[in-house]
Amino acid sequence: MSSPAQHATPQSPFAKVAQVLMASCLGVMAVAVFINVVLRYGFGSGVAASEELSRLLFVWMVFIGAAAAYPAGEHMAFTSLAGLLAKRPVAFGVLTAAIRLLVMAACAMLAWGAWQQVVVGMGSRSVVMAYPAALLPLPAFLCAVAIGVMAAIELIQRKPLDLGHGAEVE
Repeated sequence: MSSPAQHATPQSPFAKVAQVLMASCLGVMAVAVFINVVLRYGFGSGVAASEELSRLLFVWMVFIGAAAAYPAGEHMAFTSLAGLLAKRPVAFGVLTAAIRLLVMAACAMLAWGAWQQVVVGMGSRSVVMAYPAALLPLPAFLCAVAIGVMAAIELIQRKPLDLGHGAEVE
């Protein structure tokens, strides 16, 4: 019998770094919240920075995960039309290009809005930890840029749309 690990596709260095960063964020969050709970219920005090740190790390973890999910084809996709056009190479190619252009447009809008929030946040600090408030919208900006660049590269390389995991027409 073969193990599932034998059939796993190799991960890119980007995916490995993303997993390490997400695991680190989750680990720090878990420790911070655990210590805060023990201090609050056991000793009647707590670490004020615990909630703020957890919120910041959670935001970063979500956007790191979103960026890492794109090249793995893990984002939600509606494959009805693409599945029907898969047997028509020209139409499927046009649809693939249109989808990539739409992804790039959505990333541009997200990056623009997130960057505006970064700029606004540069002038203020968080209440408890006093980190620049720009650190909260920054991962959204970086995620949008990363996904937009990946979509542009796929468009330039004319990479076929991955219908993912043996997708059926839905």
